[in-house]
Amino acid sequence: MKTSANLLIALLALVGSGRADASAESAAPVDSDVVVLGKALAPEYEKAATELKSDDIPIAKVDCTVETEICEEHKIQGFPTLKIFRKGASSEFKGQRKADSIVSVLKKQALPAISELTADKVESFSASDRVVVIAYVKSGSSEYKAFESVAEKHRDDFVFGYTSDKAAAKAAGVSIPSVVLYKKFDEGKNEFDGKDLTSDAIESFVKVNSVPTMDDIGPENFQSYVDSGLPLAYLFVGSDSDRTTYGPVVEPLAKAYKGKINFVYLDATKYGAHGKNLNLKESWPAFALSEPKKNLKYPFDQEAKMEAGVVEAFVKSFVDGKLEPSLKSEAVPESNDGPVKVIVGKTYNEIVNDTGKDVLVEFYAPWCGHCKRLAPIYEELGEKFKDIENIVIAKIDATENDLPADTPFTIEGFPTLKLIKAKDNTVVSYEGDRTLEDLAKFVKENAVHGSEVQVEVEEKEEEVVEEADAASPAAEATEGHDEL
Repeated sequence: MKTSANLLIALLALVGSGRADASAESAAPVDSDVVVLGKALAPEYEKAATELKSDDIPIAKVDCTVETEICEEHKIQGFPTLKIFRKGASSEFKGQRKADSIVSVLKKQALPAISELTADKVESFSASDRVVVIAYVKSGSSEYKAFESVAEKHRDDFVFGYTSDKAAAKAAGVSIPSVVLYKKFDEGKNEFDGKDLTSDAIESFVKVNSVPTMDDIGPENFQSYVDSGLPLAYLFVGSDSDRTTYGPVVEPLAKAYKGKINFVYLDATKYGAHGKNLNLKESWPAFALSEPKKNLKYPFDQEAKMEAGVVEAFVKSFVDGKLEPSLKSEAVPESNDGPVKVIVGKTYNEIVNDTGKDVLVEFYAPWCGHCKRLAPIYEELGEKFKDIENIVIAKIDATENDLPADTPFTIEGFPTLKLIKAKDNTVVSYEGDRTLEDLAKFVKENAVHGSEVQVEVEEKEEEVVEEADAASPAAEATEGHDEL
């Protein structure tokens, strides 16, 4: 798809309205729940388009059941997909799918990554958004280039400006070079000066200080907390009384561990089901720590009193690396003699990391349509290999069982297929078509004990299972509880 050099931004809503015969081979399947999602987006999209018209920021949409070449070119796998095009380059739209969020993101995109400021404009610019980052640096310097790279990367998230005016720096109470983050919460601003104004250091400074010391978490800000890379501490509150009573217990810890852990309130009356994701019972108030990037959870004992000293000791143990993560697991099956072995959290290491065997594991979700379509093929694969002692075909419900902390990969979507090889437990990801013959060939060619395989797979016409749902564990949580 070509975009005009003069077209600053185009936002595409790549939608599907069904499976037209002409595009059945190339278009991804459109499930009913996805069509509903498209209908929910439509009025927000129209509202945003109307509001952005006066700013000369165009919005467009593409029907993937008709314009199949465009959607194939951009590897569209789920509907609706939103993309931003700027000067011919595309990027995923990561904001909330609400009119105000679409407008905010696109207006930021319409601005230069960094606005050059004169001394008389710094004060008004610093108050122009919830978070504004201004660099007091010499143009073209190494500090400026580092700041510029951060601004380009986070232009959707924050407003960036710079000035090399010494008077402006003096008025801000800093010297050149410095970076100041202005915000409409907490202490109002944070300063970063010194010799280490590298892109990594500036990005870390912005990520840490752009979130409140302790804020309510919800659908509009959850991803920013995940992207910060810091652990998350949740205080689940079921009433105003919970907040009044237990806020003073946790808030001092939020200040003490600023930059190491992000602390948040979570309204359990709206998002209480998220407690299950953190291995909590739905009983409030409750407290838990998590490492979202590693999918590790540390629930505070719900039978213990949530007193200041006890909670403080719990958090300190986590920071000191002495706290063991909680491992969610279904019950161990009483019988596990089927062609496809069932893995649960408690048996993961025992089955998967057996160095004497090659283990192909399907990580699935019960609600996943693609997993359901794969199930009979995978069962047949298990039948083909069931008499081969050193090769195991297995599956695990990744929504009900946590993976061990030392697992060398994360599950980004369903179904995910991984071959854990015998001897050294090397992991090989399966990316091919989900047909019986292709799966069997993959095992035979990649397993350490593949040479022992005498199974012949009959070449036959089979329906190719479409590519994985765009839905991930986090996306599924979004459907159930909006904060993810």
